[in-house]
Amino acid sequence: MSAASERTMSMSSQRGVFSSKTGFILAASGSAVGLGNIWGFPTNAAENGGGAFVLMYFVLAFCLAYPALMAELIIGRHTKANMVHALQIISPGRTSKIFGTLTGGYGILVASLILSFYSIVAGWMLAYLLEPLTTLAGLDDLSDWLTGNSIARNLLFTGLFLVLTCSVIAAGVEHGIEKWSCRLMPALLLMLAGLIVYVLMQPGAITGLKLYLIPDFSQLGDPKLIISALGQAFFSLSLGVGTMLIYGSYLRPEENLPAMGAIVTLVDSSVAFLAGLLVLPALFVAQQQGLNIYSESGSLMAGPDLIFQTLPALFAGMGKVGTLIALVFFALMSIAALTSSISMLEVPVSFTIENHATRRRSATWLAGIAIFAVSAVIVVNFTALFGLVVTLTTEYSQPLLGLLLCVFATWVWHRDMILEEIRSGHPEVEYSLFWKIWPGYAKYCCPLLIALVLSQSLSG
Repeated sequence: MSAASERTMSMSSQRGVFSSKTGFILAASGSAVGLGNIWGFPTNAAENGGGAFVLMYFVLAFCLAYPALMAELIIGRHTKANMVHALQIISPGRTSKIFGTLTGGYGILVASLILSFYSIVAGWMLAYLLEPLTTLAGLDDLSDWLTGNSIARNLLFTGLFLVLTCSVIAAGVEHGIEKWSCRLMPALLLMLAGLIVYVLMQPGAITGLKLYLIPDFSQLGDPKLIISALGQAFFSLSLGVGTMLIYGSYLRPEENLPAMGAIVTLVDSSVAFLAGLLVLPALFVAQQQGLNIYSESGSLMAGPDLIFQTLPALFAGMGKVGTLIALVFFALMSIAALTSSISMLEVPVSFTIENHATRRRSATWLAGIAIFAVSAVIVVNFTALFGLVVTLTTEYSQPLLGLLLCVFATWVWHRDMILEEIRSGHPEVEYSLFWKIWPGYAKYCCPLLIALVLSQSLSG
C-alpha cells in the first residue's frame, strides 16, 4: 500500500463515517431541509407568482441542482477530504491545484458567511419559540422583548443558536451529526404534517392552495422568477459551499451514489413543497380573519413580515389553541434551522481539523466564535449588511460555486476515475441511464445553463 493511500485511510478513520444509509439520508436531507425550505421557499413562491415559481423550482432542482449535488458527492467520497484538499486531490496539474485551492477556500468562506446570517434568523426563531411560553406565564414585558427587534435580543439568541450548533458538531459525525439528524428530521416532518392538516381545515385556506398549485405559465419566462428559483434550489440543497461534498466524504464505498443523491433531492424538494402547503394557505386564513396579507407594493406578504408579523397575528387570533400552534410552528422552524446549520459549520470545522491538525472540539468552538463575530457585525449594521450578504452568498456565490464544482468533476477530473468511484457502490452504473446522461450533461449543459442565469442576474 502506498504512503498516500495509508495517509488517506488514516485521515478517513479520524474523520468518521455515517454508520448507515438512513443516517446519511437524514443528515443530508436535514442539511437541505432548513429555513431555505420552511421559510425561503414559501416566501419566494409568494413573491414570484405562486404556482409558476413552484414549477420552475422543481425543474431547476432536478435539471441543475441534482447534477451539481452528484458532483459534490462523488468528489467527496473519492477524496475523503475537506473542500480545499478534495479539489487539490482531483487536480492533475499545478495550475488546476491552485484554482482548486482558491475555489475550495471561497466555498468555505461562503459557507461561513451563510451561517453568519442564518444564525441571526435562527435566533429569531428561538426567541419566537419562547414567546408563547412567557405569554402563558404572564410575563408580558419579557414577551414584548422576545418579539422586539433589539440588538441585545439578536446577539443573545444568535449566540445561543450557535452554541446549540457547536454542541452537535463537537460530538463528531456518528454521535453528533448523524445522531441528531435522525432525531430531528422525523420530528420536523411530523410537526409539518400536523400543521398542514390543521391550516387546510381553516376558512380561506383553499384560496391560498389554488394560488400555490395553479401556475400562471406566462410568468415562467420572467428572469427574476428564474433567478430566484435557481438560488432557492442551490440554497435549499446546500450546494456549492462544500456541505454535500463533506457529507459525501463520510459515506461508505458500498453506497449507491446516484440513488442517494436522488433521494436527498426528492426529500428536499418535497419538504419545500409541503412548507408551501402550510404557509401560503395560512396567509389566506389570516386574511379571512381580517389581517392584511399584502405589502404596500400590492404583492403578497413575504420574508420577515410574513413569518414574524402575519403568522404570529394569525396564531394570536386563534386564542389558546393559537398559542399551541405558534409553539409548534416555531419549534418546527428552529429544528429546520439546526439541521442545516450543523452541515454548514462542518465545512470550516473539517478544514481546520485536517489542515491544521486541530482537535474536533477546539476546531468547532473556534469556528463558532469566528462566525458569531461576523454575525455580530451584521446585527449591529443590519440594514446595510444583512440583505447584501444574503444576495452575494445565495443568489450569486452558491450557483457560481456549483458551476465550478461541475467543472472540476467533469473537466478537471478524469472520467474513468469518476466511473470507478461510482461503480464501487453501483457495479452496473456504466449501463444505467444515469451514466448515459450525467457526465455529458454535467460537463456541458449545467455550467452553460448556470452561467446564462448568472449573467442574466448580473446584467439585470
